[in-house]
Amino acid sequence: MPVDPQCKAFLDILAGVGGKPIEALPPEEARQVSGGMINFAGPEPPVARVENRSIPGPSQPIPIRVYWPSRDDGLPALVFFHGGGFVLCDLDSHDRLCRSLANESGCVVVSVGYRLAPEHKFPAAPEDAYAATCYVAAHASEFGIDSGRIAVGGDSAGGNLATVVALMSRDRQGPSLRFQLLIYPVTDFYDESPSMHDYGRDHFLTRDAMNWFLKQYFSSAADARLPYASPMNADVRGLPPAMIITAECDPVRDQGEAYADKLRRAGVSVELKRYDGMVHPFFSLGGIVDAARTATKDAASAIEQALARAAPAGSGR
Repeated sequence: MPVDPQCKAFLDILAGVGGKPIEALPPEEARQVSGGMINFAGPEPPVARVENRSIPGPSQPIPIRVYWPSRDDGLPALVFFHGGGFVLCDLDSHDRLCRSLANESGCVVVSVGYRLAPEHKFPAAPEDAYAATCYVAAHASEFGIDSGRIAVGGDSAGGNLATVVALMSRDRQGPSLRFQLLIYPVTDFYDESPSMHDYGRDHFLTRDAMNWFLKQYFSSAADARLPYASPMNADVRGLPPAMIITAECDPVRDQGEAYADKLRRAGVSVELKRYDGMVHPFFSLGGIVDAARTATKDAASAIEQALARAAPAGSGR
């Protein structure tokens, strides 16, 4: 089907602004341009409590922002990694999305400000993401969360980091994660699928931009093929259940859906949901795209179910 009218209106707004494409800008200028995206996310939903913190990282402190949906203790948690091609975006760009996920899922959401490229090449981002997840699990009581009910999630580059953290946790005997929320995740940096060709131009995320992100993030082509970079190349057995969200008119649609198939073949429970007519950033466009709000509710419901308390032994449930 064609691009959804609300997404088309969004693309028309961007086209009307003009300016150079992301891949033609130095990273600092690209970050300034991408910062305006928060205006499409809608009003700022109130939550019970928000707090900025700094936690230890592999080489420098990692900023995090914590969202509590209520004053209750022992809540489940979602450790969230923002998108932006490992180069753009920050805690502010995904603030309203994290607020919505906290409110809708009943989870404490911990948004992680991992190091960005090109100043910090791979594997800085996944190492920060993993370190933050380990810290949250080890200090669960400080956050008022249940250490046995932790999920990871993210959009685009953040979806990549979420499943890579799940891989790292398995490989390094790290936190026992219950769920992964992967929103149009990047899983293969050398993707030549039909969607990459069909939607690689004029649909927000372009093939040229993907190549630009690759060059910013990696020091070598070999690095981009490593399992912690392109998880399509990983052994995914033993990973936690996942929900994978894809957008129909998105160049990374096919690789996200191929990753869902890979997980299933490895015995991992997966819910895959494609949203028709949507373009790559739709999940962050809750202020102007109805399907974004629907997808947020769908994702929150999946998280809530996955992190529900286990029935007591002998309860018969």
